[in-house]
Amino acid sequence: MSHPDLFVVSILRALVEVALLSLLGQGAVALLAGTRRASNPIYRLFEVITRPVLGVCRWLTPKVVLDRHLPFVAFFLSFWLWIVLAYVKRLLCELHGLSAC
Repeated sequence: MSHPDLFVVSILRALVEVALLSLLGQGAVALLAGTRRASNPIYRLFEVITRPVLGVCRWLTPKVVLDRHLPFVAFFLSFWLWIVLAYVKRLLCELHGLSAC
């Protein structure tokens, strides 16, 4: 690939997509498993995947935000980051004169 900036934005966007889908999956398993979600191996896998995202969101948000609300905040912050990265990718494609991005 001759455009490393476009490559970096694509990688960041893919990582944000993984985080978003993991947060959605964790929420779905939490709804289905109920109170026994802590013993569910799939839920624990999603916890491992989403732990860095929740850590960054905890660092960014004020202490007023409760820990139980943090996954919702993480999802919406990640969603808006994904939208911004899509816009940046589109601008980079136009800048480099690429039509199929």
